[in-house]
Amino acid sequence: MGSLPLTVCSGLLVVAALGPAAQAAHAADGGTLAAAPAAPAPGAEVTLKVSGCTGSQAVAASRAFTADARLTGTQGVLFGSARVGSTVGPGAYEVKVTCADRVVDGRITVAAMGKAAMDKGASAAPVDATAHFATVATSGSGPDTAQAVTGLALASIAAVAVGLRARRGRRTR
Repeated sequence: MGSLPLTVCSGLLVVAALGPAAQAAHAADGGTLAAAPAAPAPGAEVTLKVSGCTGSQAVAASRAFTADARLTGTQGVLFGSARVGSTVGPGAYEVKVTCADRVVDGRITVAAMGKAAMDKGASAAPVDATAHFATVATSGSGPDTAQAVTGLALASIAAVAVGLRARRGRRTR
């Protein structure tokens, strides 16, 4: 193989190898998570709003939630709700929202359920807050345009290289 095809192939291999790293860096650069109420009590329902996702679906997971929350929306803003486990203690809990193109990390703070709330008739059934069910949205999965073009270019170059190698092998016999 000559120096030009070797250089081109090496360059494409470097781009292909660094593509996932560049995409991971892109995923870490944006998106916000807002929760209402700001400090929910155990057993309360929380409304989640995520901005910065390009897909129309996402999944929010947290140890504080009784189950993963499905978020839907358009134009980069997704909404959904989750229930805080009734046995979850007060404190800060990480929330990880998995979108089609990135992961948005956030945090909710669970407030202690005070005596006043219990006197007003607030009650919550015991729920196992450790259950974690993963949901994957397949509608936005798969390679994006740049990845597809890179894959096709690499496959084309490989096919040409094999053809040239076979042709060169026939000439030397």
